[in-house]
Amino acid sequence: MSKTEHKMQGSMTALVTPFKNGAVDFDTLGRLVDRQIEAGTDWLVPCGTTGESPTLTEEEHDRIIASVIKRSGGRCPVMAGAGSNSTAQAVHLTRRAAQAGADAVLSVVPYYNRPPQEGLFRHFAAVAQCADLPVVLYNVPFRTGVAIDNATVIRLRKAFSNIVAVKHATGRVAGVDELLSESDIIVLSGDDSITWPLMSLGASGVISVIANLAPGMMKDLTQAALEGGAANALSLHRALGELADGIGKFGPNPIPIKTALAVAGLIEEELRLPLCPLDRAGREAVEEVLRRYDLR
Repeated sequence: MSKTEHKMQGSMTALVTPFKNGAVDFDTLGRLVDRQIEAGTDWLVPCGTTGESPTLTEEEHDRIIASVIKRSGGRCPVMAGAGSNSTAQAVHLTRRAAQAGADAVLSVVPYYNRPPQEGLFRHFAAVAQCADLPVVLYNVPFRTGVAIDNATVIRLRKAFSNIVAVKHATGRVAGVDELLSESDIIVLSGDDSITWPLMSLGASGVISVIANLAPGMMKDLTQAALEGGAANALSLHRALGELADGIGKFGPNPIPIKTALAVAGLIEEELRLPLCPLDRAGREAVEEVLRRYDLR
């Protein structure tokens, strides 16, 4: 199957990066990959925000992507995080992901620099032109300090056929109608709590954090949404929203999800500075949420 034949839809899990004694825990990462695939996850997304990509060395970044691709063994396509606030570095990471055999790359809006829209266009143009694989734009203004305007997204889609999708992580439904009515770009939710509302407007799926913990539930939600099962989708949306919000309020991603996975016995409870574990009260609150959903 060629890279472009994988349907970019459904439940896509933004994988955590498990650590043990300061190093990437590749054995646990492999088990997490298997768990996702067994639950029906449609895409694996390593080395994104949830994977603590800013704290990874380039060698770790390369090894994680290669490890996920190898463990998947063609059972599930892999969208590799390959973004940077340096265009040259984003191009380099994209080329490395392509060489490793990734099926697509997720490329974040450059953070901290706060580039203008023309700078964003030129940045993503360079990424699109450097490798022959699908590119997913990642619009997350809360973290990057600047948003990519719909007009720029539409312009990029028209100019580069391999810019195929945008991860809409603005925390709002606004703007999705315009994107879908004025462009054929694929829209993917970047916020678990509004996946169903976005899909009801025409989004094709989600790049999900909570799917690390509840992959089967998220797969069921996206499947119901794609098949028009509104009642079932709404029920799952409410349950997943309560679960995501229930743990998410105790810290920035990925602190709560890694805490929940540790409570569930799936990974070591370890993060890299400047991220740090929850205090005792926060951890106990996460434990209570998991008990409520019988996920311990």
